[in-house]
Amino acid sequence: MRHLFLLSAASLALALPAAARSADPDNSPASPATPADAAPTDAAPDGQDKGVSKGDEIVVTGILPTSERDVLAGTSVVSGEQLTRDLRPSIGETLARQPGVSATSFGPSASRPILRGFQGERIRVLTDGIGSIDVSNTSVDHAVVIDPLLADRVEIVRGPSALLYGSSAIGGVVNVIDSRIPRAVPENGYRVNAIGSYGSAANERSVGAAGDVGLGKIVLHADGSYLKSDDLDIGGYVLSPAARAAALAAAAGPTTPDDPDFAASAALKDTLPNTAARTWTAGVGAALITDTGNLGISYSHYDSLYGVPIRYATESGQEQEAPRLSVVQNRVDLRGEVETGGGFLDKIRVRAGYANYRHFELEEDGEIGTAFYNKGIESRLELVQSKRGGWSGASGVQYFHRDFDVVGDEAFLPKNRTSQLGVFTLQQLEFGPLRAEGGLRYESTDLAAMPLLGDSRFFSGTRHFDAISGSAGLSYELADGVRIGLNASRTERAPSGEELFARGGHAGTQSWEVGNADFKLEKSWGLEGTLHVHQDRFSLDASAYYNWFSNYISENQVDPAVCEAAAAPSGREVDLPCFQYQQADARYYGFEADASFRLAQLGSYAINVDALGDYVHASIVDAGPVPRIPPARVMGGIEAQSDRITARAEAEHVFEQNRIAPFETPTADYTLVNASIGFKPFSGNDKISLLLSANNIFDVEARRHSSFLKDFAPLAGRDLRATVRVGF
Repeated sequence: MRHLFLLSAASLALALPAAARSADPDNSPASPATPADAAPTDAAPDGQDKGVSKGDEIVVTGILPTSERDVLAGTSVVSGEQLTRDLRPSIGETLARQPGVSATSFGPSASRPILRGFQGERIRVLTDGIGSIDVSNTSVDHAVVIDPLLADRVEIVRGPSALLYGSSAIGGVVNVIDSRIPRAVPENGYRVNAIGSYGSAANERSVGAAGDVGLGKIVLHADGSYLKSDDLDIGGYVLSPAARAAALAAAAGPTTPDDPDFAASAALKDTLPNTAARTWTAGVGAALITDTGNLGISYSHYDSLYGVPIRYATESGQEQEAPRLSVVQNRVDLRGEVETGGGFLDKIRVRAGYANYRHFELEEDGEIGTAFYNKGIESRLELVQSKRGGWSGASGVQYFHRDFDVVGDEAFLPKNRTSQLGVFTLQQLEFGPLRAEGGLRYESTDLAAMPLLGDSRFFSGTRHFDAISGSAGLSYELADGVRIGLNASRTERAPSGEELFARGGHAGTQSWEVGNADFKLEKSWGLEGTLHVHQDRFSLDASAYYNWFSNYISENQVDPAVCEAAAAPSGREVDLPCFQYQQADARYYGFEADASFRLAQLGSYAINVDALGDYVHASIVDAGPVPRIPPARVMGGIEAQSDRITARAEAEHVFEQNRIAPFETPTADYTLVNASIGFKPFSGNDKISLLLSANNIFDVEARRHSSFLKDFAPLAGRDLRATVRVGF
């Protein structure tokens, strides 16, 4: 809190001159201006449909606001009707239909985005430019503490701009933008947006609302949401064919009194047990907004209780648990911006967040098995240069600190601390049709492990890493609305505390994990080629990429003797499969593409067709495939759009994944068919809308290869959804 107080004082000092200038009658406009690069928080909820207009959105995540059509790397913006249609309880499932995006799918409540096959420490999930400050990067059974119900838009950014948010953003950045700290004074003195949704697959009921009230130059904000769902309906058996066969074989063989009913597990179908959830959030905020600056602060509370799918035993002697997680986070955020009035700098921005997080992993009788505690602060100071001719840029400093502790019988990490300081710059040059962009980041990371006295199982001590990452790109406008580009990057990433210090059993992922405190920096080179085409009737965004890693960190299943040796000093039993973090060379390559075409105009209806596809190939040199890599995917849709009605039908085919690590099983292909219709009942009023959708219409059994639980937890079956948005 001391850090947050100092940042608040600094921001106030920056904002006071701007406030004084705005008080001068010669400098004060009739009403405060909205920053040009602010997210359109008071735009109509359905202001951005997926169609040939794609590419006109302004991407604000990379500090320097840029149109989608001009970015130097693969970028997606999800807002409006598309966000409403894809909205799910977790941010991972909400974004899973975007090009190059998959999800960890550890049940409907804990699903984190996967970008280009990268997950965990190699992507950053942000809320309004600052990390979620939770422990979702620690394990896939931990939910991201961001509520999609309150999102105004979501931006997925890769390339040079992503490095501004940390060297761990090798795969990219997911930035969820909300209005908790107001950006603009409401035109009518107030602004309210609300959403209510029902989903049949989990009997999901959710509601969220956010409102602002303007009191002169002060804007007050309040928001809240509530979600309750039952166990998820699925299309077919709970266990995959291979897991069912193993369970039936175990049922026919010798068993012990402690073994579960293997035959009953194999017969489970239609409903996924232990996946019910209840989540509620509340937040308040306030901002001082003038014509030359703004300063705001907010407080939010997040509370969730959710179950994770059961990893069913398929052999005699295996344990079978039905854990639930109780998650609470209290958070304070600060955002400020001031225009300097000219000179070399155009704006100075500050952004900070502090959070106190804990979650309890509950046993079936409600007792606390393991507790996770995380306190963290992240802050950024950005200096935005004035545009001079074709030259623009921004530089800044970022600070991150985390105190993390795991307490309980299944504690697989010692108490540890991470402190990180980063200095970065991004510069852009335009020479007519040619655009150049370069980014550079230096990052100093200190990690400390502080096990309990006498616990010889864990490493005790500190590690220090200095990392330098950079990227450069060129793009050229071949014709109006047609731009090609090439990016090159060199990244260095410090290992995380989990990769360095883990040594113990983790029931959530059913693995006994062994880290390595002697790890070196993970390093990579990357190339990416892009093509953006945005014409009146046609839109295309495509990217192809290749990454070369040295000291790549991966978690691999190894001989149980490795874990037994690690557990020997503490005398603990190794009762789970043994996984060890290891470093080696690795290669990633793939592509993603997203296209739309206006097929016809029938009266007031525009008929658009669209398609996307993506593919990732990842290997550890001399070892084989990287585990849990999403297979190739294609999706196509047809959409009829008018001012008041949008009707859409689409089909998504995910190919089989037979390219697997030794401890994985193959995953079958599947095809999902979805349809939706959106209706705005009042002509000229875009802020009231109704959307009806049918997802997985044919109730097929679908499993994501990227999921730890794909053999025990398929995706949702047939899901009929109704969503109402209201704004005024």
